[in-house]
Amino acid sequence: MATDLPRAAFYALAPGGWRDYLTLLHPPYTAWHLSYVVIGAALAPELAVSRLLPTFLAFFLAVGIGAHALDERNGRPLGTRIPDAVLLALGAVSIGAAAAIGLYGAATVDPWIGAFVAAGVFIVCAYNLELAGGRFHSDLWFAVGWGAFPLVTAYFAQTGTIRTVTVLGALFAGAFSLGQRHLSTQVRDVRRRVTAVDGRIERRDGSREPVTRQSLIATSERALRSLAFATVALAGTLLVMRLA
Repeated sequence: MATDLPRAAFYALAPGGWRDYLTLLHPPYTAWHLSYVVIGAALAPELAVSRLLPTFLAFFLAVGIGAHALDERNGRPLGTRIPDAVLLALGAVSIGAAAAIGLYGAATVDPWIGAFVAAGVFIVCAYNLELAGGRFHSDLWFAVGWGAFPLVTAYFAQTGTIRTVTVLGALFAGAFSLGQRHLSTQVRDVRRRVTAVDGRIERRDGSREPVTRQSLIATSERALRSLAFATVALAGTLLVMRLA
């Protein structure tokens, strides 16, 4: 039986000071979901870096900073010591800046980008603030909002259209994000809410193995690390290929 409380996430640093702000970014997961932006842009017939960069920045601000700041303010899942007022300011400013980038794109590139801006702001706020009693804080909304949506938005920003390849790419990103969600749900529960684990595994050959907190999360976390790395590597590969 174990009673010591582990870190809130495998990438979480000791609480306090600048470490809280780095933890707040959820670095491996932010990189994972920003990779969908790069993949979506790389699927376009022609890749315009001048459109990819602002799209990437907008999603970094909205997802990497804004969404995570709102999430941390709503229940402190990471256990940081960042004041509520600072978290609220980070969320408002970063999401507002992301929206401003998108609206500039709507004014200078394609008016329909404005629809993506509105959808993105809604997804971030509805999911992380758990609006409507948490109806939007679900596996499906995570798959759509953190997987399919960044890819489709990046593709549309490049081409002004949505094609079959966009839909297929969205299915890939959504399914991958859904896998992430399934793996991370138990990990978060064990790390953040379970206070003690007791039990053992008995095999047919007579061997026994104790069940511990670490044994419950180890395999899932190794899979999450591998999938995060794989998605970033795929995005990098496609980007290098398109720019070569």
